Amino acid sequence: MYCPKYKTVNNKQMKKLIVLVVLMAGITTMAQKPERERGSRGDMKDMTPEQIATLQTKRMTLALDLTDAQQKQIQSINLDNAKNRAEKMQEMKAKRESGEAKKLTSEERYAMKTAMLDRQIAQKEKMKKILNNEQYEKWEKMKGEGHRRGKGMQRHKERTDDK
Repeated sequence: MYCPKYKTVNNKQMKKLIVLVVLMAGITTMAQKPERERGSRGDMKDMTPEQIATLQTKRMTLALDLTDAQQKQIQSINLDNAKNRAEKMQEMKAKRESGEAKKLTSEERYAMKTAMLDRQIAQKEKMKKILNNEQYEKWEKMKGEGHRRGKGMQRHKERTDDK
C-alpha cells in the first residue's frame, strides 16, 4: 500500500489491518443465526396435521397448564385447524403446479380475508369456553406475539415477491 505522506505502510500495520478485517467478518457471520434456530416452520412442513396438532397442544399445555379435559378439547380444535391449513396448502400447490396460480382480484382477497377472520372469531369463542380467564389472557398474549412475528415474515415475503 502506498501513502504519499508516509511513503509506505509497515508490516505491523498491515497485520493489524488483516486481523481486524478477519475479526469483523467472523463477528458478522456469527451474528447471523441459521434458519433452524430462528424458529422457522420448515421442520413442520413434513408433518401430518395430527402431529402438528399434538405439538401445538403440548406447547399450549406447558404454557397454560391445561387440564386433561382442556387438552382433549384443544387437541380437537388444533387438529381441525391443521387439517384446514394442510388442505389450503394442497390447493395452492396444485394451482401452482397446474399453472392456474394467478393474482387474486380484490373481491377474492376480500373473501379470503373475511373467511380467515370468521375462523379466528370462531376459534376465539371456542377458546373462551375452554380456558379459564387467566389461561385465556395468557393465550391471547401468546397469540399476539406469534402474530407480530408472522407479520414480519409476511412483509419480508412480500418484498421478496416484488423483486
